Amino acid sequence: MTQLYSAAAAPLVCTLAVLFKMSLSVDHVPMLLWSTQRSQWNPDTALHEGHIVSAQELTVLLQPVFTQNSRNLILFLHDTLSIGDFTYLSEFYGNKNPFQNVQEILQSSPSSLVLPAVDCEATKYLLSFLQESGDWKLTNVTNLGVSQLEVNTSEPNLLVVQLQPLVSGLNEISTLEAVAENEKIIGRLTMDLQERGIHFSVIYTAVRPSRISRRIDVVGELRRQLMATEEEDSLSYPPLNVTTGNDICILFYASNFSLKANSSVLIDLTNATFVMQNVDISSSECSDINTTLSLKYTKPVNGISSLEIRFLMTNKFYGGSARNWSTLDSVEIVQDGEKFAKFNVSVISAPAEYSFHCQLVGTSNLYPARLIPSNNEAKNWDVFISKLQIQGFNIENNQFSYASDCTGFFTPGIWMGLVTSIILLWILAYGIHMIMQLTTNSRFDDPKGAALSVPQTE
Repeated sequence: MTQLYSAAAAPLVCTLAVLFKMSLSVDHVPMLLWSTQRSQWNPDTALHEGHIVSAQELTVLLQPVFTQNSRNLILFLHDTLSIGDFTYLSEFYGNKNPFQNVQEILQSSPSSLVLPAVDCEATKYLLSFLQESGDWKLTNVTNLGVSQLEVNTSEPNLLVVQLQPLVSGLNEISTLEAVAENEKIIGRLTMDLQERGIHFSVIYTAVRPSRISRRIDVVGELRRQLMATEEEDSLSYPPLNVTTGNDICILFYASNFSLKANSSVLIDLTNATFVMQNVDISSSECSDINTTLSLKYTKPVNGISSLEIRFLMTNKFYGGSARNWSTLDSVEIVQDGEKFAKFNVSVISAPAEYSFHCQLVGTSNLYPARLIPSNNEAKNWDVFISKLQIQGFNIENNQFSYASDCTGFFTPGIWMGLVTSIILLWILAYGIHMIMQLTTNSRFDDPKGAALSVPQTE
């Protein structure tokens, strides 16, 4: 009977495990909602632990935003954010909570709702959904240093604020600085509207998760997995490609492609480049020796009518390695057809048959691959590119070739391990050598006999 019960229970356990795995495999982001008006959301609304809000459920939860008396909506949008970032950054920061401003606003708001997990398929097209759901006056808030924002309360307003990206994994200090700056932006904008007596609702979320989610692999024999594994993020969108005839000559991909002008105006080009593809690449050029990727944007933000970014690559033969290498020589930014900024590039090269990949590329001194300003105009720009992969030569099957990464084989950690191992081996060898040199006396003193006399020559 016991064997029969175990045999019947095994398929049920397997089915539950597979369903649990499927639920964990859905990418999700947190979403915070609050409003200056009461009874926007039912305070008893509760979602059980592990539930991921689907696009259909999110549509129902957002209905109060469209039916409120004063239809003013603010969308604070991160490029990447996960629920674990709140805990992780708070622990790193110590006693001070880096998200204290948002937490206090949620607690003091007459109506609020916290959604720990919302399906990324719902947030990816959230802005398009909001625009289609009402006759909004869309305003992209780029000049975040202004004291007051012009809001016409006689018509519905949708204010979109693209927050600074959180650069996690390389330097936590820069991440906390970005969080602190975002907190100031949120506090300044919401406080300004409240002081002017303008009612509004807020959506605080991200396009995709920032950290790799954990997954549990279900083994056929239902053995417990002692070590958790991390699942690499797959490409959420295809790379940008430039074609000559029927062949692709340039491939370009980045998970985050952002610029900052004059240390104040943030320009996020990720969606425009890869998702919506609102970019003109007609000026790109391809050849066996020189390749130029030209990206032209029309009115990426208020105050900039046109913006062109060029990636200049060369293919040269080097006798030392007896092979061709492709190199990204420089990056150029042209604003409004007049202001020209040029950056020299370091450490971005790969064998001509390979693509180049680097986790972080930009103007910061902390990035493995740097863009170094070459003229005075370039000093007014900050560039941030995460998970860059680019290939301008020898593309086969219309896809990236094997990637040559910017991180070398001998990392600082490997060098530290090698030096420490050599020192320990030297100490061990010296100790063994000293032990082998120890000798015992050839003769010993007999207390019953005559005293032992040892000549000086011995």
